[in-house]
Amino acid sequence: MGGDEESRIDPRSQALGEPDHDEPYSTFSVQQKRWILFLAAFSAMFSPMSSFIFYPAITSIAQSLDTTVGMIDLAVTTYMVVSGVIPAILGGAADNMGRRPVYIVALLVYLAANIGLALQSNFVSLLILRMVQSAGSSGKVMTLLQNSNDIASPSERGLYVGIFTMGPNVAPPFGPVLGGIVTSQLNWQWVFWVLAILGGSCLLLVVVSLPETARRIVGNGSIPTIGIYRPLIQLGTPKMTESTAARKPQFVTPNPVACLKLLFFKDIFIVLLCNGLYYAIYCCVQATLASLFIDTYGYHELQAGLIYIPFGCGCLVSTYTWGKLLNYDYARIGNRHGLGTGSAGEDFSIEEARLTSCFYLVAGATASIIGYGWVVGLRVHVTVPLVLQTVIGYTTTGVFVVRIC
Repeated sequence: MGGDEESRIDPRSQALGEPDHDEPYSTFSVQQKRWILFLAAFSAMFSPMSSFIFYPAITSIAQSLDTTVGMIDLAVTTYMVVSGVIPAILGGAADNMGRRPVYIVALLVYLAANIGLALQSNFVSLLILRMVQSAGSSGKVMTLLQNSNDIASPSERGLYVGIFTMGPNVAPPFGPVLGGIVTSQLNWQWVFWVLAILGGSCLLLVVVSLPETARRIVGNGSIPTIGIYRPLIQLGTPKMTESTAARKPQFVTPNPVACLKLLFFKDIFIVLLCNGLYYAIYCCVQATLASLFIDTYGYHELQAGLIYIPFGCGCLVSTYTWGKLLNYDYARIGNRHGLGTGSAGEDFSIEEARLTSCFYLVAGATASIIGYGWVVGLRVHVTVPLVLQTVIGYTTTGVFVVRIC
């Protein structure tokens, strides 16, 4: 678009991600949207999967490397630290350079890190390569959310985000089980070989068939792509709404500090603070489940992997149910103001539409977390903390879905 045309775009409409004039929000076909949905969720699965599959192996890795569980837990901490920094870099890069290049580079780094982790045999190498692994896996989570904004209008975004985030939330129920089986039947190195195989498969699918969705590059999908932005196989023929030529992106050096200015907005700061608190709790519960149940209830690696299933199922169910509920709230608030489900005006409160149901999640998460710590400390029968894990997984994940939308 030219400068004159860009200046006529309503900033409010642009911020909400609504199409300009009467153009459709996205020209991607249903088939293409489903495939984008699948690949984005598949690639975003690796960040949590790399953590959950690792947890049941912590004790075995500590014994193999002749160190303590506390030292191996340091590899969990550094993994989380890197995963908090990298999205600020890759998120901006994906906006400026496109989604496909970020996916490809991140998956290449992830693949190399897993091969290195499978071959290393000392703690320092484990620590460094886990940080590299985190760098390759964590940035794709932010890109997944950008994909949902690319192809889903605000009125349908709740469900799309819910379905998208089912990818990352496949890891809590299945990752620990897989890690426990692999560690007990083979050895802990095979944990990383499994991740390398999965990551390599995802990389191949992305290179071959994932279309570029960044609106800065393809608009609503009607602008054709060239070079790295064009998949080797096009699923369907692009729908052209106007005569367009392939657009080359403007390459801008990513600035991870730029996003920090958002912290000076009071409402954004409060949302991030609350989300950060619950994410910290979420990670603490994840990281300690295996070793805690091994020490408290005398479980071995496979059993320690199985006890993640209730927590993970709660996470998985929450992503879908709260996505649908957010769409319902959006439509209900819109209809109350006579605006319909797909538009917003001065009387429309996006905060009310997104946060109305969040208070139930916060109350449930707080109560279940307090109860969980109490019953584990008293060594209550294992079914009680497992039930509370399910509630923690369901409510904390629901908070994340609300925040994302």
